[in-house]
Amino acid sequence: MTEFTHIKDDKAYMVDVTEKPDVGRVAVAAGKIYLREETVDAIHKGEVVKGNVLATARVAGIMAVKRTSDLIPMCHPLPVGGVNIDFNENEGEPCIEAICTVKTYGKTGVEMEALTGVSIALLTIWDMVKSAEKDEEGQYPETGIEDIHVVEKRKG
Repeated sequence: MTEFTHIKDDKAYMVDVTEKPDVGRVAVAAGKIYLREETVDAIHKGEVVKGNVLATARVAGIMAVKRTSDLIPMCHPLPVGGVNIDFNENEGEPCIEAICTVKTYGKTGVEMEALTGVSIALLTIWDMVKSAEKDEEGQYPETGIEDIHVVEKRKG
């Protein structure tokens, strides 16, 4: 049976990492937002009324990485050494992929920070273009945020 490190005697605890050595750590997370083709084109052409969507999403994702421990109760606050958020357009799919790479030198990994950065970057894209996504009935038929996952995690 798996032992849960944040639960003991039915009480929630933050894992004690005091004795762990500090080492370099990197995590990469990715996710996609599916939008109408016209919306993806408008983003890349800089024609979105609210401004530069990807630049805003990049800043929002970086800010979120730095606030991860404020959002997730058992997540340790970490000294973030570097954050990079890139966006890719996938051929044949009306979507934008966000990839967040986070680096630190510390006692625990940064995969939660990378996942948070990707999530907030994608949510920011949605916030900036959601008005353009509605169909005639006011619905969002072809849109969605999907496949947020850890791509890579390494230490040492």
